[in-house]
Amino acid sequence: MKTMTCHQLGGPCGLTHTAATADEIIKAQDRHLREAVAAGDSDHAEAAAAMKARWRNPIKGMGWYTATKKAFAELPET
Repeated sequence: MKTMTCHQLGGPCGLTHTAATADEIIKAQDRHLREAVAAGDSDHAEAAAAMKARWRNPIKGMGWYTATKKAFAELPET
């Protein structure tokens, strides 16, 4: 298991996500952003909008995805 923060994944806070794979971490971050936005958090709304915008541009989105997977792979096991 490895741990990344919301901030490491492009978000505004230090909430930690722990998962076995980078894809699970990314899904946890996506869930966290959706929940924070639903609760009215404007800082997370900006991060959620930025994440959606990345995926509208496939090259930019894949760049972020690849960088996130690499960062996850370099983390120590927790």
